[in-house]
Amino acid sequence: MAFQQGLSGLNAASKALDVISNNVANSGNVGFKLGSTLFSDVYAAALNGAAAGVQVGIGTAVGAVRQQFSQGNITPTNNPLDVAINGAGFFRMSQDGAISYTRNGQFDVDKNGYIVSAQGLRLTGYPADATGAILPASPTDIQIDTADLQPNPTSEINLGLNLDSRATAPTAAFDFTDPTTYNSSTSVTVYDSLGNDHIATMYFVKTAGGTWDVYQQLDGGATSLASAASPTLTFDTSGALTAGATNTLTLAIPASFGAATPQSVTLDFTGSTQYGSAFGVNRQNQDGYASGRLSGITISEDGTVQGRYSNGQSRNLGQIVIANFASPNGLISLGNNLWAESPASGQPLVGAPGTGSLGVLVAGSVEESNTDLTAELVI
Repeated sequence: MAFQQGLSGLNAASKALDVISNNVANSGNVGFKLGSTLFSDVYAAALNGAAAGVQVGIGTAVGAVRQQFSQGNITPTNNPLDVAINGAGFFRMSQDGAISYTRNGQFDVDKNGYIVSAQGLRLTGYPADATGAILPASPTDIQIDTADLQPNPTSEINLGLNLDSRATAPTAAFDFTDPTTYNSSTSVTVYDSLGNDHIATMYFVKTAGGTWDVYQQLDGGATSLASAASPTLTFDTSGALTAGATNTLTLAIPASFGAATPQSVTLDFTGSTQYGSAFGVNRQNQDGYASGRLSGITISEDGTVQGRYSNGQSRNLGQIVIANFASPNGLISLGNNLWAESPASGQPLVGAPGTGSLGVLVAGSVEESNTDLTAELVI
């Protein structure tokens, strides 16, 4: 009997060494979670029971091999598609409809634009519509849309400037070719419905102590193509703008460009002043842009995948979701750093990173194995 008990101890120790060896072998494996061996003693069962205090155990056995889902160190990488989870949760992966879970965030983009793991499993999340709005419905495979970003025609121009109160009113009628017929000018780039850029020039002509006429011209044409009427700006004695802050221009886009015409644009001078100092433009912006090609991808801590475009714009392409379980130790290990749901794990709690009990994402980084080599080798 003593031989059997000793043999059970050797078998259990051998199993524990196997677990330690596996931990050491995977110490460099991204997202790996180490296992620990749990032992239990063994007693013989008797039909007629046994007297208390006289039972003798018949050895030991491995009760369970439990994985420890503690946080591993997060290490930066040079790949913007590498993602680490800081906190609880697993990436939700899909392969032909079969769902699995992983902590290994080493991702890439395949030929079809899907974000995939090294084994070709697709990362899942919420899709985005054409405007970049995230659609928090049922998670689906995240696919990067590589199509050109649609241009946005200019609908509003904001100009904040100071007109010099010391200026004198020109005596001759306005003529854009004659600088003596206007006091100041400035230009802004605007975009038509096809993303073609045009130069809209504003000329400011003083007509009285606090009154200025504004003339417009598009693309340096011989005649003004911006508006049939000239807005008038009126300032009070303190230099504040009191009338003419908001105007509507009608851009007559030349037919050769093939864009929609006419194009209505709001010209907003709110905040402009007339002080006794030199003319200057303090604010100038417009809301249009040309088409752009995808030039890069960034991932935020809440899982939003954002595309950066060659025209300086950005747009949401989707949002990564992660999942957590009531009992992660109940997950079934599949290999390749993958786990599957089981009755013991409970159903997955799926959501955006940073919500509920879910961790946040760290882009351009990976989570190292949580194996402590020193602890594993010193038993």
